[in-house]
Formats: sequence, C-alpha cells, structure tokens
Amino acid sequence: MLKKTILAGTILFLASVCMAGENVRFVQDTNKIDILVGGNLFTTYRYGSELTKPILYPVKSPSGIVLTRGFPFEKIPGESNDHPHHTGIFFTYDKVNHDGFWNNTTSPPQIKHIKTTKMENGQLSTISHWVGKSGKQLLEEKRDMVFSAEANQYATDFNITLTAQDEKIVFGDTKEGMFAIRVADWLREDKGTGKYLDSDGNIGEPNIWGKKATWVRLEGQKDGKTIGIAIFNHPASANYPTYWMARGYGLFSANPLGQLDFLKGTNVENPQPLNFTLYPGQSALFKFRMIIYEGQKSAEQLEREFQSFARP
Repeated sequence: MLKKTILAGTILFLASVCMAGENVRFVQDTNKIDILVGGNLFTTYRYGSELTKPILYPVKSPSGIVLTRGFPFEKIPGESNDHPHHTGIFFTYDKVNHDGFWNNTTSPPQIKHIKTTKMENGQLSTISHWVGKSGKQLLEEKRDMVFSAEANQYATDFNITLTAQDEKIVFGDTKEGMFAIRVADWLREDKGTGKYLDSDGNIGEPNIWGKKATWVRLEGQKDGKTIGIAIFNHPASANYPTYWMARGYGLFSANPLGQLDFLKGTNVENPQPLNFTLYPGQSALFKFRMIIYEGQKSAEQLEREFQSFARP
C-alpha cells in the first residue's frame, strides 16, 4: 500500500510539472505577445519602434494584483513619475562601447526585437539586435523565457545570450544595469510596504545595494495579501554571483557587470573595474529566474528554490 501511495504521489507530482508549460498560452498581437496562465493575463511581452527595448509589462500576481509601476504607460493618480526608462521587466545596460542603452527613452540606441523563434510549451524565444547610435549592430541577443505556474506562484526563467558582432564590445563598469523590474509604488521599500532580503541574510537597501548575493527578494503587502518578487542568479551566468542594484524607490535590479561602481559605493579598498569584454563572435550568458508569489516565504524556502534552480 505504501509503495502504491508513493507511486501515486510521484505520478501526481510529475503530472503537475508537465502541466506547468501546458497551462501557459501565448496570444500574438501587433508588437506584443500576451502570456496567459490558466486563461488569466500574467504579463505581456512588448516591443516595437516606440520602445527602446523589449519589456514585460504589466506583471501580475496569481490573484491579479499588478506589481509593476504604470508610469510612463499609464497615468495613475499619486504614482511616482521618476526614471521613465524604468519600465516593467527589462534587460539592458548603459555602457556598451560608446552607447548607453539604459537611460534612453528615445531611439537610437535601441534593443530592437527582430523575430520570435519559439512560442509553445510555456517557452517564448526571441532574437533582438543591440543597435548603437550609428545604426550599427553591436550585439545579437538570443532570449529564452520559460513561464510556469504552481499554486500561488508564477516563475519565469530568463536565459539571455549576448554575442558580439563585428567589433570588440566593452561593457564599462556602471551601476546602470542590467536585469531589472520597476515595481509598483505600494511595493517600494522607502514609501511602501516592501522589504528586501538577500541570500546572506541582509535586510534592506542599505545592507544589500552593491553587494553580491545569489538571490534577493522584495516582499510587501497589498489588499490584505503578502506578495513577493524573488530573483535568482544561476551559477552559469556571467560574473556569478551578481551584484545588486536594489533601490528603495522601486528599482529592483541584478547587475553582474557594474563592479567598479559597486565596490566604490560600498567603500571597498582599492576597487578595480571588471571591464567585461566580448570579442567578435564571443558570447556571454545571463541567466536568472524571477518568481512572483503570494504568501510569505522564509529565507529557507527561497534558498531551497534557489538550489533547485541552480542545479546543472
């Protein structure tokens, strides 16, 4: 009987895993792809000439609460309107040779969506070109986004490969990067309900900003619910573990390449630049998982989830 019970439980578990991708549906429209989970909108992948980079916006929790700031796309009374380049979930960087892809709100430069290569079984794959002010392509970006869901939690795996094209690419050390989400004001740490925690047990922006950690989470309260965002950095990712640009005003970013700015900002003696460099044809992988969850998660729970994600 015990063996039958274990077998039944194993089959049920495998079925739920298999259903994770099947429960995700993609709906293509002009310059956007909606990602639906169980028929409900989780987020929308957006691109087009009016955007300086592809983004995921809005981003919702399993019960439909919006976790991303509306500005500059929506006017919400009383909402903050700083940093208009902080939009949804985004991946970009500010010092790529002589081009800045982070702070710009008009193009060029632009991370230009070229095509969608896969849209099935929970996986959305795209190709984008990082095009500088001169009109020349500097980098090719191949991105796989794998969406899954379980009870009270959405997860997205981001596997992003950047390949240098015809010239050497130097990513200058800057805090302005790289894999980020701009959260709704209610989840801010300075004026909202949010609180940061990292994998080393540090709490709050002053203790987390500019330091390396394998994961960071931001957790707060909205409409009587505890809701959180956690970002995990995979060991295969470039310059692992990443530095964190975790700001109290609502920017939540993992930045593995901004070494010099972060070492200076945390008063490290004799700070040295990373000057991350790709030669023509050379590639680098940036690999993250972002989970959106409802209900409190302890550091121990998050560490277990990270360890599962981090397996080779």
